[in-house]
Amino acid sequence: MEAQDKDSHKTCTPKAVIVLILFIIFGIASLIVIIILVKKTENNYNSYIIGDKIIETDNDTEVHYYKVNTNIEHYIFDLSDNVKRTHVKYENRYGIKLAADLYTPKNLDKSKKYPGIVIGPPYGGVKEQSPGVYSNQLAQRDFICLAFDPSFNGESGGKKRKVSSSDIFVEDFSAGVDYLGTLEYIDRDKIGGIGICGSGGFLLGAAAIDVRFKAIVTSVMYDISEYVISFDSWENAVNNLANKRWADVDNGYQEFNPAYAPDKVYVDDTLPSMPSGGNFTEFKKFYTTQRGHHPRGTGGFTSTSDSSIMNFKATANIDKISPRPILFITGSEAHSINFTNNTYKAAKNNNPDTKIIIVPDALHIDLYDNITLIPFDNITEFFKKNLNISSE
Repeated sequence: MEAQDKDSHKTCTPKAVIVLILFIIFGIASLIVIIILVKKTENNYNSYIIGDKIIETDNDTEVHYYKVNTNIEHYIFDLSDNVKRTHVKYENRYGIKLAADLYTPKNLDKSKKYPGIVIGPPYGGVKEQSPGVYSNQLAQRDFICLAFDPSFNGESGGKKRKVSSSDIFVEDFSAGVDYLGTLEYIDRDKIGGIGICGSGGFLLGAAAIDVRFKAIVTSVMYDISEYVISFDSWENAVNNLANKRWADVDNGYQEFNPAYAPDKVYVDDTLPSMPSGGNFTEFKKFYTTQRGHHPRGTGGFTSTSDSSIMNFKATANIDKISPRPILFITGSEAHSINFTNNTYKAAKNNNPDTKIIIVPDALHIDLYDNITLIPFDNITEFFKKNLNISSE
């Protein structure tokens, strides 16, 4: 009997090993599936919302919102299956570490040379919003795109948060060119830029002194300097700034009033009131709702930031960009259309290759994220022509 038991034990051992191996394989496969599902969920808006709808009163108006998970990695668009996104960091000339997303075609061939595009966000926005939308589309067209957070904002460095500086924001665009130029598969002679909203003005400032930008596109551009000084006389503005600086000195910190709550997404067309100084209700429809909300895209800057914006007009040397081409894009219904029209006329005087596209029936915010309205085919054609890209 003992011999039979021993023989029986010997014959069962291989089966037990096989079962154990299958069990391990099943466990590993299950873990991989869970990781994939979690990664997919990270970009799913349902995982961004937490808790039930909350109803409050804002300036006698009933508003509805959901609390959101500010810790989750969130983008306002779905990444194309044909595009790869990589988080990168690099320093600008001032030693501030910038955070950016690098978008490349999934079939990237590193033995080839590709054109690169540096893309900046709307004033107060972040890379997970409009710059990512543009990058995601253009990377499918074989452009290497760098969507960045400006200094002091988003995930980028800078000890004082939410500071605005024309000079540094201009530098941030040039720092993007620096970074792209370090990539072995980038053609340094084929780098362009896209500035959305306020970044449009800063890109024009960068291009005026950085000839490495071979072609420039602005989309619903804001000339922030013109915008800031339009609210008051210079004398009143500088007196107010003096008082704000003394207040910062006495308080020991720089005053910052965010335009949008980082942890609230509003619903049911019940939107919060804008802070004083902001009179464009369409911004609320983008930044405070599921459409465009991001916890780091809270809008607004420190109260004394206007001193830099007023004293350094980023578009002052637009005539120096010639003969490099500029494409201005705006919407027929964009409240910012005058900024584009006026800057286009100023550029056209010295640069015959300056072009303008006015998208019919498009609001300002429509050209932040509406891929059916943003003229990506025209943008692609513009860059291919002016970066001398062959149509192989």
